[in-house]
Amino acid sequence: MDLVPPLVVALPLITAAALAATAAFLPRRLIESVSLGAGAAVTFLCLLLLGESSAEPVVYWFGGWEPRDGLALGVSFVIDPLGASLATLSAVLVTGALIFSWRYFDAVGGLYHCLMLVFLAGIVGFSLSGDLFNMFVFLEVLSVTAIALTGYKIEETGPLQGALNFGVTNGIGAFFVLWGIALLYGRTGALNLAQMGESLARGEPDALVITALALLGAGFFIKAAIVPFHFWLADAYATAPLPVCVLLGGVVSELGLYALARVYWTVFSPPLSEFVPQARSLILALGALTALVGAIMCFAQHHLQRMIAFAVISHAGLLLVGLGLLTPAGVGGAAIYMLADGLVKASLFMCIGILQHRLAGVDEMHLRGRGRALLGTAALFVVGGLALVGPPPFGTFAGKALIEEEAKALGLYWVIPLFVACSVITGAAVLRAAGRIFAGWGPPVEHEDVVAQEEGEEEESETVAGRDRTPAVMFVPALALLAAGLGVGLSSRALTGAEAAAEIFVDRV
Repeated sequence: MDLVPPLVVALPLITAAALAATAAFLPRRLIESVSLGAGAAVTFLCLLLLGESSAEPVVYWFGGWEPRDGLALGVSFVIDPLGASLATLSAVLVTGALIFSWRYFDAVGGLYHCLMLVFLAGIVGFSLSGDLFNMFVFLEVLSVTAIALTGYKIEETGPLQGALNFGVTNGIGAFFVLWGIALLYGRTGALNLAQMGESLARGEPDALVITALALLGAGFFIKAAIVPFHFWLADAYATAPLPVCVLLGGVVSELGLYALARVYWTVFSPPLSEFVPQARSLILALGALTALVGAIMCFAQHHLQRMIAFAVISHAGLLLVGLGLLTPAGVGGAAIYMLADGLVKASLFMCIGILQHRLAGVDEMHLRGRGRALLGTAALFVVGGLALVGPPPFGTFAGKALIEEEAKALGLYWVIPLFVACSVITGAAVLRAAGRIFAGWGPPVEHEDVVAQEEGEEEESETVAGRDRTPAVMFVPALALLAAGLGVGLSSRALTGAEAAAEIFVDRV
C-alpha cells in the first residue's frame, strides 16, 4: 500500500506525458485505449485507498520527510474516507467520460485525452492532500485543465467565451485563495493543515485570522459558483463539450465546498469555536440564496446544458446548507448528497450528449417531439429528473434526510421546505424537458430563438447529425452512473459509512 498514494497521481500524469509525446504517431483507438486503461487503473487504486482509510486516515509523507518535534516540513497526503470518496468519484466520472467519448467525437486529437488525465491527477491530488498550498496547486492544475477542456472547440466563438469567463473568474478566486494562504503562513509558519490548526488553536482569533478565512472563503465560493459568484458557471457549462460537462457538473463545482469544509474543520474550528452561530447563519444564508436562485433560473431554461448547469448551482447551495450546519451529521448528509447528485448529473449530461449525437440539438423547444424513438434515453432522462427531486430510494433522498434531521435538531425548520422547493423545481425542469422532447408535450415553437439557434448550430459540428442508433459506449455509461446514484441510497453501508467518515473528517486530532 505504500506505493498506492503516489501512484494514484503519478500514473495519470505519466500516461498523459507519454501520450503527449507520441500521440502524433499513434492511431486514435490506441490513444483512447491507453487513456481509458489509465482511468480504470486510477479508479481501482482510489477504491483501495477508500477501503484502507475507512477505519482511520492514512498519512503518507513523500520522500520520507516525516515531522520532527511537531514541525512538518515535508509534503503529505492525508487520506480520509471523504477525500478518498471524492477521488473515487472523480476517477469513475473520468473513466465514464472517456468511454462516452469513444463514439461521441467524429474527430478528436490526443491532446483531449492528455487533458482528461491531467484533470484526473489534479482532482485526486487535491482530494488527498494534507497541505494547504499543495491543495491550491492541485486545484489550479485541475482548474486550468478544465478551462482548456471547456474551450476545446477552439474554432468556435461560444466555447472560447465560456472558457474565458471560466478562466478570468476562477483566476480571481485563485488570487484570493493564495492571499489567504500567505496570511496563514505568515501567522503560523506552516503550510501543513494540521500544523496550522495546532498553531491557531493556541491563541485567540484576531483580524488577520478572520481576514485569511474571508479570503479563502471568497476564493472557494467562486470555485463552487456560490451566489453572487455564480455567473461564470452557466456560460462555461453551456458551451463545453458534453463529455467535459460530465466532469464539470459531476464533481468540479463541489470541490470548492469540499476545500472550505476541509480548511474550516482542520484549521479554523478551534480558534473560531465561539463564533459558530454567526458563521452558521452566514453560510446558511448564502446556501439558501444560491439554492433558490439556481432553481428558479434552472426552470427558466430551454437549453438543456444551461438547464443542468443552473441545477448544479442550486444543488451546490443545498450542499452548502448541509455543510453550513457545522456538525458531523451535516457533513455526512452533504457527502451522501454530493456523491449521489454528482452521479445523477453526470448521467443527465450523457443523456444530453446522446440527444446531440442523434438529433443534433440541445434546445428542448427545437427538439419537441423528435425524441419519441429514443425510449432508452427517455427512461434515463425521466429517472434522472426524479432523482433530482430526491424521492426514496435515491441517494439524494438519503443525503437530504440526514441534513434535514440535523437541521430540525438545531431548530432550523425552514431547511426542510427549502430542500423540497429547490429539489422539486430543478427536477420539474428536467421532467418538463423530457415530456416536450420525448412525448411532444407543449405548444410548438412559434418563432426562432436566435440565441438557441446559434448555440444549436455550434453544437452540431461536434458530432454527425441524424445518426440512426445510439452506440452502447454512450448509453451504458449513462445507465451505469444513474444506477450507481440509486445504489448509494439503497446501500445501508454507504449511509453508516458516511456518518463515520464525517466524524473522522471533523476530528482534528
